[in-house]
Formats: sequence, structure tokens, C-alpha cells
Amino acid sequence: QVQLVESGGGSVQAGGSLRLSCAASGGAKSFYSMAWFRQAPGKERAGVASVFTNSGATTYADSVKGRFAVSRDSAKNTLYLQMQSLKPEDTATYYCAASTVQSVVNWSSESKYNYWGQGTQVTVSS
Repeated sequence: QVQLVESGGGSVQAGGSLRLSCAASGGAKSFYSMAWFRQAPGKERAGVASVFTNSGATTYADSVKGRFAVSRDSAKNTLYLQMQSLKPEDTATYYCAASTVQSVVNWSSESKYNYWGQGTQVTVSS
């Protein structure tokens, strides 16, 4: 059974940095793509960044371009999200997602992913 476990969340002041990790187990090597989503209070969950495991190609939401970087260590079966220049509006629960199915669904659509982590909280204070 595939499991995704996020870590690295916490509280930071605006302008600070955090690195989130997502450790995958139980069949992780069969992922076609992986992604980070976030959900702020009162808002829908939204895509933050994704990476295609074969090509290494990455995609970002406009709101985080130039500040966040997604990467994957295949040897450790771990997905990372390096977050810099954090803003209060980045406050949210961050989720790791993975897909074992090839599809043409947009990377930012939740329906693309069939495995999800439990989430890790990121709070940015002004």
C-alpha cells in the first residue's frame, strides 16, 4: 500500500524559508508524477507545484514562481518543496500527492492524483 508522509511544516515569519518533505513508501517507484497542493482556511485546495518523474519537468502556480522549488530524490523516494520569501498568504496545510496513472489531466487538478499525504501545516506571520 502506497503511503505519503509529509514533514517540515511549521511557523515562520514573512520572508523566511521552509523545506517540506514527502516520504513515499510501498510502490513509490511507479509514480508518473508528484505534486504539492495547499489548502488555506475557507479556500479550496490548490496546486502549488508538480514534477514528472521520468523527465524531471516541473510546473508551478503563478503565485509561487520564483519563490518555491520542487524536487525529487528518487533514491530516497522523497519529494521536496523548498519555500523561500514566504508570505502570510502562503499560510495553509500543504499536501503531497502522487499519481500512478498516466493521464492528460492538468497537473493542478486533484483528480490527476490517486495518492495523498495527510498534510503538514505552514504558518507565515507578518
